[in-house]
Amino acid sequence: MREEKSAQSRAGRQKRRERLLDAADARLLMLHILAQRSAHGYELIKAIEEMAGGEYAPSPSLIYPNLTLLEEMGQIAPAPDGGDKKAWQLTTAGHDALAEQQEKLTAVTARLETLAVLVANRDIPAISEAIHLMKGTLHQRLAQADLSPATLAKIVSALEKAAKDIAAS
Repeated sequence: MREEKSAQSRAGRQKRRERLLDAADARLLMLHILAQRSAHGYELIKAIEEMAGGEYAPSPSLIYPNLTLLEEMGQIAPAPDGGDKKAWQLTTAGHDALAEQQEKLTAVTARLETLAVLVANRDIPAISEAIHLMKGTLHQRLAQADLSPATLAKIVSALEKAAKDIAAS
């Protein structure tokens, strides 16, 4: 049941639009995924999205030009069993590049894993309901035109207290 609600929650929520990965991070993740199996561009996008718990998916404009660059660098090559779509596989140079960057790969995958944990925790019904209540109440209160400086100060104080309490929990 919780899994079903989580899927519904994620379906109604937009993915992050800010750039979580730079081009070098994306290339490193592509090498990492291709070290496990051959894949075409769309499969790489979906694999990265899965690593981020569905919260982030790199755009095709990040993935496809970097596939071309990785091919030009000799780190990937077309897979012989690609079918209709162009699938890629890691070359020896790609394995070497990946091995040289294990520390950075660990940092990049940790960022994605942290995002996945955030998604999972935010989908806990009680957390989701509390966030919704806080946002709704805040929006309703701030939509009033006649807020006095004292009222605004109380709102700021309550938000700061809530943030400190959450941080200390």
